[in-house]
Amino acid sequence: KARRYRPGTRALKEIRKYQKTTNLLLRKLPFARVVKEVCDDLFPQGGLRWQSLAIECLQEISEAYLIRLFEDSNLCAIHAKRVTILPRDIQLARRIRGIE
Repeated sequence: KARRYRPGTRALKEIRKYQKTTNLLLRKLPFARVVKEVCDDLFPQGGLRWQSLAIECLQEISEAYLIRLFEDSNLCAIHAKRVTILPRDIQLARRIRGIE
């Protein structure tokens, strides 16, 4: 018979698992596609090419930024005596950091 965990136990286990790892969590190809799509929007004349290492560095920085933002947002939610992060928590975290 399969082991039955209490509610939230598996989620906490998963959180700890991902906190221990240092590898990237977003898939590389979809991320590269989004980067190139944004560049095409910003520079419609085209002609921009990306090295794979540059996209990898951009992904590393992006994931680190998002992790810090969600950590700060989680603290805002906890301060408001909530467990769930709401958009206003993210907005507050960005505002406190000075990012508009």
